[in-house]
Formats: sequence, structure tokens, C-alpha cells
Amino acid sequence: MGKDVIVALDFENKEKTLAFLDRFTGEKPFVKIGLELFCAEGPDIVREIRRRGHRIFLDVKLHDIPNTVRGAMAALSRLDIDMVNLHAGGTKAMMEAALEGLTRPDGSRPLLIAVTQLTSTSQERMERDLLIEKPMEQVVLHYARCARKAGLDGVVCSPLEAGKVHEACGAGFVTVTPGVRFAGSEVGDQVRVTTPARARELGSDYIVVGRPITRSEDPVTAYRRCAADFIDR
Repeated sequence: MGKDVIVALDFENKEKTLAFLDRFTGEKPFVKIGLELFCAEGPDIVREIRRRGHRIFLDVKLHDIPNTVRGAMAALSRLDIDMVNLHAGGTKAMMEAALEGLTRPDGSRPLLIAVTQLTSTSQERMERDLLIEKPMEQVVLHYARCARKAGLDGVVCSPLEAGKVHEACGAGFVTVTPGVRFAGSEVGDQVRVTTPARARELGSDYIVVGRPITRSEDPVTAYRRCAADFIDR
């Protein structure tokens, strides 16, 4: 599987998003549309960004009863996207229902991946707030195995866990890893983080990078630096 950098379009509206993408004249980055932008602009922003030639990861992190998630995924399947996700914590039954809803009548579908534990979650927060007392790595691997058994294509995890996920679920099981920062930069609200080069070494298939690119004075150069460190080394 080829590696790639996914740019997180964490903007509040269409105008700021398209102005950012307009700066990329020589590349068409793989992009992530998250909840803020999707809730503000709806499916039209997905269609516009696809029309511009970008691959799209729709980061909606669904988590509800299986029937509701099945219906929501059926609606999302009508969008031309490459990847979509849900929370593995919704159980294997929910993930199976999501896969059923996402699969189109012709059998095609986007990649479906499951969030294990958010990269903003520490061991201490997981124990205190979620009452999950197992070690973080063990929890992530358990969720990954459940996702694989449900027929999903991969998981969202920290780069720190990507290699272990591949060992547990196979080399073809996709690892999409947020929590990536340049060396020496601020980590913000992330906890389990590493650099693009280290994420490659640890086995990430895709890295999701937001603020180090979107808030850079020169986002195109920042993107190219990420790509060079993660893809071209």
C-alpha cells in the first residue's frame, strides 16, 4: 500500500477552505473534511472539493445504534468520497451495519475505517473519564481486531500503535494516523504524537496533518516537507 499525507481541512466555512486549496497549484492533496466543515456546509462542500480533483476522507466518526448508522452510511455512500469513519466503540454490530449501509448496489464503496482511541486521549483520561483501565496499546489493538472481524478496511490510531496494529491485523489493514507534528512544534490538544518521519518508521499508511500545514505561513511548503519526510524518504 502506498503512503500518503492527508491534509485536515479544519476550517469554519467554504470560503476559507477553498481559499486554502487555491494555494495548491501544482498538487492535489488528499484532504480530510471533518465535522466542523461538514456541519457548516453540508454535502455541497464534498462535491465541490471532489470536483476540484481531490481525494476525500470524510471524518464524521459516527457512533449510534446499528440501524441509525446503517442509514447514515447509506446516505453518505451517495457522495463520491474515498474514505469514511466511525467509532469502534460502537461495537462490532454497529460496524457491520455501517459496512452494509455504505456498500452500494453495485458492490462498490469507500474505505471504511474505525477510530480506536482519539490521539487527544491519554492513558490517565481513558481510565478517569471512560473507566477503561487496560493499557492504551491493548485497548487500541482490541478495537482494531474487532474492526477487522466486522469487515472494515482499517483503523484510525496513533502512529505509536500503527506497527502493532499491522502485526495484529495484517499488513493490508489500513492505519490512518493523526497526531503528527514537525519536530519542535506545538502539539496543541494532541497527546500521542510523533513526526512524519517517525510515523513512517512506525508503520503508518496515512498521516493526517492539520495545523502544521493549515496554519503555516507557507502551507504548500509545509505540505511538501511532510510529503518528503513521510513518503519520499
